Amino acid sequence: MAIFGKKQPAADAKPAQPRGTAAPTGALSIIGAGMTVHGDLDANGVVKIEGTVDGNVRAASQVLVAKGGSVQGDVETTEAVVGGTVSGAIRARERVEVQAGASVHGDITTRRIAVAEGGTLNGLIRMDEGAPARDERAEAKGEARQRPSLPPGAARPPVPVARIAVPPRAPTQPS
Repeated sequence: MAIFGKKQPAADAKPAQPRGTAAPTGALSIIGAGMTVHGDLDANGVVKIEGTVDGNVRAASQVLVAKGGSVQGDVETTEAVVGGTVSGAIRARERVEVQAGASVHGDITTRRIAVAEGGTLNGLIRMDEGAPARDERAEAKGEARQRPSLPPGAARPPVPVARIAVPPRAPTQPS
């Protein structure tokens, strides 16, 4: 064979995957430390983010945001594990884990959630992803949530207040 001749594929070699076809289920995609992605990510398997993603992330299986990793957008997956920072909503069909030192600034919708001591979560948590909250359903139907009204001139009943008696501390005597 000549230097510039055509190479013959090995007998047991698999043909290259054509462009535009999906990667095999369970494939791992890594956004490495120091790497920044501007735009949305869409994967069939697992996405591990050690760098920065400025856009939405969707993975069929799992999204892992490593310590030092950052997502500036929404995350949609089956399971999300956050060790870094997510600034956006997280929608996980099964589970969300917020590790110690991690922070999430956005709403979370999932069936199960674990927040480790030292993890920060600023947003609403919805544990039943299948049904929107009652107020949202009413708003979607055009119904406003109304408080029961009182007749004109009627005073609202007082709100009960719990009072707890705390005994005074005994003075301490120097030794």
